[in-house]
Amino acid sequence: MSSLAGETTADGPVVATSCRVADVSTRAFLAAHAEPGFHWADPDGLELSGAGTAASVTAAGGDRFAAVREWSTGLFADLTHDGPDAARPRLFGGFSFFDTHTAAGVWQGFPPARFVLPAIQLTSVGDETWLTAIEAGPDATVASASASLADARDAVDSLPAMQAAGPRPGVTDTTPTPGRDAWTAGVQDAVDRIQSGPLRKVVLATALRADLAEPATPCALLERLRQRYPACFRFLVAPADGGVFLGATPERLASLRGGRVETVALAGSVGRGDSPAADARLADRLRESDKLRHEQGVVVDTIARRLEGIGDVAVGDRDVRQLSTIQHLETPISAAVSADTHVLDVIETLHPTPAVNGLPPADALATIRDTETFDRGWYAAPIGWIDADGDGTFGVGLRSGVVDDDSVTLFAGNGIVGDSTPDAEWEEVQLKYRPVLDELQ
Repeated sequence: MSSLAGETTADGPVVATSCRVADVSTRAFLAAHAEPGFHWADPDGLELSGAGTAASVTAAGGDRFAAVREWSTGLFADLTHDGPDAARPRLFGGFSFFDTHTAAGVWQGFPPARFVLPAIQLTSVGDETWLTAIEAGPDATVASASASLADARDAVDSLPAMQAAGPRPGVTDTTPTPGRDAWTAGVQDAVDRIQSGPLRKVVLATALRADLAEPATPCALLERLRQRYPACFRFLVAPADGGVFLGATPERLASLRGGRVETVALAGSVGRGDSPAADARLADRLRESDKLRHEQGVVVDTIARRLEGIGDVAVGDRDVRQLSTIQHLETPISAAVSADTHVLDVIETLHPTPAVNGLPPADALATIRDTETFDRGWYAAPIGWIDADGDGTFGVGLRSGVVDDDSVTLFAGNGIVGDSTPDAEWEEVQLKYRPVLDELQ
C-alpha cells in the first residue's frame, strides 16, 4: 500500500510568474535561501535550482510511483504560468532504491518518495537566466505570485554571477562499510550463487564515511563537481530535516519530452590513463573484455525489453564514455511512446536497471538484501524533475554522497558476475568514490 500526503490539495491552482534576471551563481542562490533546496544540471546546459516549498508530497510502498504521478497530475491540472516554457514550474525530488526504505540515520529527511514544488525556481539555459515565483493552493493568485516574484528578484539582484568554491574541507579518516574482509566474503558468496543459478548478475554496493577536517559546504562541493564533471548530470537535494544528498552521475535513467524517451545502458568500467595513448589502451581493453561487454550487453537487452512494453524502441551503437577518472561502455536507447505516457511510467518501468541491481531482478534484489549491511537510501535510485505535461528527466543517484557537516558518506557499487574476483572488484569500486572524494581532500 502507498502512503500519500500532499501539503496542498491536488486540485488547488498553481500560479507562477517568471522574469529574466542576470546570471546568478547557483552556490550563492542556494546559500541565500532556506532549505529545502534543490539543484539539477544536465550536460546539455540546462540548470535548475529551487528553494522553499509551494507544495510537496511524500509516498511509500509498492505504488509510490503511481501515487506521485496521480498527485502531480492533479496539482498541475489548474496551472497558470506567465513566462517562457523554459522557466515553467517543475517538481524536484526522487525515490529510494527500495520501497521499504525508512528515512533514518544518514538518510533522515529522505523518505521512499518525496517531491517538492519550490516557491522560487531559478532556470539557466543557453545565455538566459529566469526567476520564477510559484504559489499553490486556494489563495494563490497572479497578484500574489507577482508580489513574491518582485521580492525574490530584489534578493537575487544582489547575488554574484560567480562564486568560487573555496578550499576543500580535507579528509582526516575514511571508514568503509563493509570492510575489505566482509566485502571479499560477500563477493565470493555472490559468485557462488551465480555459478549455481539462477542468479546471473548482482550489483553490490559499499559505503565510505569520510571524516572531514573542516565542516563541508554542500553548495561549494556542488560547484567543484560542476567544474570537474560538466558532462555528467549533477544534482543536490537538501531537505529541511536531514543531510544533503548530492552527486555527479554519468547515467541518465530516462528523459521524456514530447512522446520520446531517451536513456542509456551504462556498464563496465576501467580507469583513465595518464596519457592519450594509455587512455586508448584502456578503452581498447574495455571494448575487448568479454566480461565487461557481456555485463553491459545484459543491461542493453533488459532496458530495451522493458521499454518495448510502452513504445517502439531503437538501440544505438555501443561506444566508450570517458569521464574524468573512469571510462564506461555506453549504448544509447530511445523509444517513441503514446502522448499520455508520464515520465514516472517510464521510470517505474526501468527502475532498478541491471546496472544497479542485477538479473534476474528478484534474485538480485534478494541477494542485495542478504549481503549489504547498510541502507542504500536514495543511492542508485531515480532523482530528477517533472513538469506539468508529465515530461521530465531523471538520473540514477550514482557517484554520490550525503553531506552532514563534519562527514560525508559516499556510495559506490560493482556488478558481480560468475568470473568476478573480490580483489579486482575492490579496486574497481575505489575508482567510483573518486568523483566526490577527490573534491573533498
